[in-house]
Amino acid sequence: MPFENSRNRLLELLRTYALQWPNERTVDLLIEFVQRQPDCFERTCFEDGHVTGSAWIVCPNHRRVLLTHHRKLEKWLQLGGHSDGDSNPLNVAQREAEEESGLNVKPIHSAVFDIDIHTIPARGEDPEHKHYDVRFLFEADDQSALTISAESNDLRWIALKDLPTLTSEESVLRMARKTTNP
Repeated sequence: MPFENSRNRLLELLRTYALQWPNERTVDLLIEFVQRQPDCFERTCFEDGHVTGSAWIVCPNHRRVLLTHHRKLEKWLQLGGHSDGDSNPLNVAQREAEEESGLNVKPIHSAVFDIDIHTIPARGEDPEHKHYDVRFLFEADDQSALTISAESNDLRWIALKDLPTLTSEESVLRMARKTTNP
């Protein structure tokens, strides 16, 4: 029963998100996935994919965002990672952000900030699979020292206006637009 309650809380967050962003049809796919897949929070759920949690971390004036140059994917992305059985994506996003940056991050609110479904290429024993990524908005002190984890090539605070010079990743640019035009 606790697991069902956790799934229901996530579904409620996703339905609220769908009301705020009615043109983003990806949310319907994520809702359907969570309803259908009982193992959606497990990293070993490769057939359909699994839920991940990510953190869009802005500085106090919200003009810069912290990105990681992801070691395996070789691109600039927000911080985040696998649920590993944790059915609360906000907790997952915060845990991963702090592990991957060494920063103390605080959620600006508990509502879903963005969602994305993307394919992760096969690597080692892991087959190609989907990440159903639930993203939250966090704030951190951009003057604090960063700690680069083994999952990153680099960490960098980037001015939102400069993001298009660093990445063409649409989901990253979409989150930047949401930050500047909520």
